[in-house]
Amino acid sequence: MRNALDLGGGWVVTTDNSGGIGKKAADAVQVPDELVGYFSARVTLLEQWTAGAEPIAVLLHNFSGNTSWDEYSSGIRRAFKESSLTPPPISGSTETNMDMLQSAMSVTMIGRRSRDITESGGKWFLYGRPLVGEAVIREAEKCAELGKVRAGLDEGIIDAVWPAGSGGIGAEWERLTGKPPARLPSEVAPSASAGPATAIFVRTVPGKESDAQLHFGEFFHEMG
Repeated sequence: MRNALDLGGGWVVTTDNSGGIGKKAADAVQVPDELVGYFSARVTLLEQWTAGAEPIAVLLHNFSGNTSWDEYSSGIRRAFKESSLTPPPISGSTETNMDMLQSAMSVTMIGRRSRDITESGGKWFLYGRPLVGEAVIREAEKCAELGKVRAGLDEGIIDAVWPAGSGGIGAEWERLTGKPPARLPSEVAPSASAGPATAIFVRTVPGKESDAQLHFGEFFHEMG
């Protein structure tokens, strides 16, 4: 597992947070709250898949005020719908006593393990490109698509995923494999942050490398 918390008995908890990103005047990055909810849910959902789990409930922690709840919730549901999954129930809490100057929220998912993650001998690829901040919006075509990742798992093209985050592509690969990357795409620096998991390491089922290349498309690179 990556950052998932294993509670035993097949129960898995994952979480992600966002601060200073939204529609408040003091936010460092100005984007709709729906988009913030989507990307936070995206990271949390990918962490579930990394652990071989499927979410059955979502908790939304909203510090941005009552008006943001529906948009955050819409973004969370979007992440599931993009993956052709039925969104689980969403509950949580909103801070209404204090008016925050910047947006802040987090998403927590409670899931059940549905598949084992074991060594298969497949090859690891980088799908998508590292993006952070406004680049996530400006270069959206480079962002790994949740729907393709989910379809790859369901269709037996890939058997494991590992989202990359703010620590950088190189550090994430070393965390996954124990060694520095040797075959990153030429335009990707090892220190490049993947922000809200815009780039994902995926492991192909042995013999499915060509199918995976066709399935994932242009921004797909073998890591070796």
